[in-house]
Amino acid sequence: MHHFSCQLGSMHKDAIKHLIERHLPEAGLIDTALEGVQLFRVSEAVPCVPAVYEPTVVAILSGAKEAVLDGEHHVYDSSQYLLCPMTLPVEAGSPRASKDNPLLGVMIALRPRLMRDLAIEMQTAAGAARRSDAAPPQALALARWDPGFTQALLRLLELLDSPVDTAVLGPGRLRELYYAVLKGEAGAAARRAFGVGNEIARTIDYLSTHLNEQVSIEAMASHVGMSRAVFHRRFKEATTMSPLQFVKSMRLNSAAMKIAEGKTVNEAAWDVGYASTSQFSREFKRLYGQSPRDWSHSVQATARFV
Repeated sequence: MHHFSCQLGSMHKDAIKHLIERHLPEAGLIDTALEGVQLFRVSEAVPCVPAVYEPTVVAILSGAKEAVLDGEHHVYDSSQYLLCPMTLPVEAGSPRASKDNPLLGVMIALRPRLMRDLAIEMQTAAGAARRSDAAPPQALALARWDPGFTQALLRLLELLDSPVDTAVLGPGRLRELYYAVLKGEAGAAARRAFGVGNEIARTIDYLSTHLNEQVSIEAMASHVGMSRAVFHRRFKEATTMSPLQFVKSMRLNSAAMKIAEGKTVNEAAWDVGYASTSQFSREFKRLYGQSPRDWSHSVQATARFV
């Protein structure tokens, strides 16, 4: 039986790969008619560059991709998908992609409200009294493609061949995929980020939309009803960074992306809350080893594919 489900799984994966190849014959990143679902194909090596990952699932069908969080490298390919359950400053790229071995995959944005509703619905249906998950949420989790996930992803992408199917069935199939993620190997990380007791994920939500404001740790801690010390510890467990380090990385990564999209160094610095361009340039160089101006010349071309 197990052998049969493995065979079925690889048939489903092949079908997903052919779907992507058909919809994206050339290298690129495209939005599909399904909201929040993007397909990508990369046929040249892209070094790891600063990026901000929103809550997302990334599924690779061929090639390998890399995400670096606070110095730790996560390399993943078609054997595991990546769950990023909260907004995080990372470095990401596909250093091994080439014409002969292109990177092919799907990126699916996770809507926090829908994930939260599903996580809570699952907890209620299981009749589980609320367990306090002692383990902190993982900032990035890798999960095996189980039959539930593989099937849900195929069913979702099959809709792309018909605009009517996409419009009518899209939301339901997306919900199925979210459910498969919550039930899969990364489910615990997803439930901790989106279910009950998700104070740190909520803080990160807040921070990432208020980057240009000065927010103190005391304010963040009281926002979720914790003491400064407990908040600091829980935050570091969840993201591997201290709150201040996190805010600084978010600011610098967001600015780096804005520069890559063509904004001036001054505009980018100002957008993410730096009053002084020279302080911004100093901190940027300390983190990335290049001044913002030098960096902008080297990445302009690759910025879209992280």
